[in-house]
Amino acid sequence: MSHLDPDRMQFDTRLIHAAAPDPRIAGSVVTPIFQSAMGVQPPEGPASPQEALASLQYIRLHNTPNHLEIQGRLASLEGAEAALVCASGMAAISASLLSVVVPGDHLLVCDQLYGGSHALIHGELNRLGVSSTTVDGSDPGSWRAALRPETKAFYLETMTNPLLRLPDLPAAAAFSKEHGLVSLTDNTLASPVLCRPIEVGIDISLHSATKYLNGHSDILAGAVLGSEKWVGEIASRLTLLGGCLDPNACFLLTRGLKTLGVRMERQCTNAQALAEFLAGHPAVEHVNYPGLPGHPGSVQAREWLSGWGGLLSFELAGGESAARKLVQAVLIPAYAPSLGGTETLITMPVDSSHAILSPEERQAAGVGPGLVRVALGIEGQADLIEDFRQALEFCA
Repeated sequence: MSHLDPDRMQFDTRLIHAAAPDPRIAGSVVTPIFQSAMGVQPPEGPASPQEALASLQYIRLHNTPNHLEIQGRLASLEGAEAALVCASGMAAISASLLSVVVPGDHLLVCDQLYGGSHALIHGELNRLGVSSTTVDGSDPGSWRAALRPETKAFYLETMTNPLLRLPDLPAAAAFSKEHGLVSLTDNTLASPVLCRPIEVGIDISLHSATKYLNGHSDILAGAVLGSEKWVGEIASRLTLLGGCLDPNACFLLTRGLKTLGVRMERQCTNAQALAEFLAGHPAVEHVNYPGLPGHPGSVQAREWLSGWGGLLSFELAGGESAARKLVQAVLIPAYAPSLGGTETLITMPVDSSHAILSPEERQAAGVGPGLVRVALGIEGQADLIEDFRQALEFCA
């Protein structure tokens, strides 16, 4: 073939080469950063308003060469028709939800949402006149009872944060199509390495690209993937809201994405090993990780997930006081929010991802005051386990 065909590439090859400029820009192996707010338009003027918009290159329109490369690559990775990158994961989520519902509409929402998503849906959207009903994402038999005539969309997370529950994505996609709903899932924790929601029938796949897609804890970004119709509508809304991604951040995201496959492989291996160690330690009361026997929904989820991810959470027998001692005693992980980078991070969700929720809302979501979350990096496995071993002895 005279050029690389993404449809004939393996996943790891697409991570590096899909949607790359052809021919290369000025012969550059790596696409340069186009740090220009705008591009020159034809001075003779367009033939129509549509041609005027098509010829307008502007950062807020998500169409610089850096945007086009990363968006094309992400679409290729998840088998989507189109993709959009934006300023944060919450920009992706908010622009998408504001594109699929209007005041008076109703949402079905899986339980145990990320704190920011919970606040957006149950706070801001409710304030704008969009109601919602929480359902058990792993119990399809319970969903029909929550439907209303005004229900327009079904919002899920591929893996929930921080308890790692696994909603039934194929069932949600089929249910949504049966009832004329738009299905959306936050695929951040799985990444395209472990799950490609579009391929199981979900309409819109969302990411906090800050996390695994970038993988280096140095940018804030989000991504939306789906049909040309839906991504086009969401892009139009995002253009008005202003949550665009800077070309330099596009460049860094493109660079980080190239190592997603090898990073995720190590992070999953480290998480499995640490989860098994913690599950066998007498000071640990319970571990949430899908790779452990008996984790809710993990047997069925093998149909649409190819791994269990790099995130886990656990509770200590000594409760919150023991957990506070532990997070101070570990040496390798930094006590910081976020996840998906090359370094291991540890946090307590009451201080980070779910701090925005009330104590009652956290309790309803199963997020107790002593819950510890660990986002595994790519450090040596033996070093990580030894570090947690000494920390557990310290807080016993």
